[in-house]
Amino acid sequence: MAQSVMEKNQISDEMILEKLSQKSTINQGFSWLLQKYKERLYWHIRRMVHQHEDANDVLQNTLVKIYRGINNFKGDAKLYTWLYRIATNESLTFLKKQQRQKSTSIDNEELNLNNKLKADTYFDGNDIQHQLQLALRTLPEKQHLVFNMRYFEEIPYKEMSKALNTSVGALKASYHHAVKKIEAFLKKEN
Repeated sequence: MAQSVMEKNQISDEMILEKLSQKSTINQGFSWLLQKYKERLYWHIRRMVHQHEDANDVLQNTLVKIYRGINNFKGDAKLYTWLYRIATNESLTFLKKQQRQKSTSIDNEELNLNNKLKADTYFDGNDIQHQLQLALRTLPEKQHLVFNMRYFEEIPYKEMSKALNTSVGALKASYHHAVKKIEAFLKKEN
């Protein structure tokens, strides 16, 4: 257990938090945190911002905030819920900043996003996955976020509620509306 490299599934949140709470072991604790959660955080962010390069940038900002703010973790939610909240907030901040910088028309933007997705070397999805990604881009921000967390990450509504400061009922409604809009988009496209 004293090794610096351990299997992801052997590292508990309690072990990570114990290492992070001591100055002499904070770097090892953060290394374990990265080992256990970095990939999941990346994919959560990627589903929101879509582009690999953007996801990497947002992930780096997220990790810096986590490192600087780990002492603020109170333990009233699961560690991953707290990490998710930071990643979500960073993603939303990035998207809002990106939206303010846009100067193209909506039609050109949709074409541009579609072309970017097709050209993305990190996207290896088939046609239905491509259609799903296009459908997701039509959703309002909150529905998109809730759909990603529930569908792709399989996060329980109770944990989502803590991460997003929203009631379980509101999250279920957002998910339901997102599913209906995605279904309508896919029917229209096919």
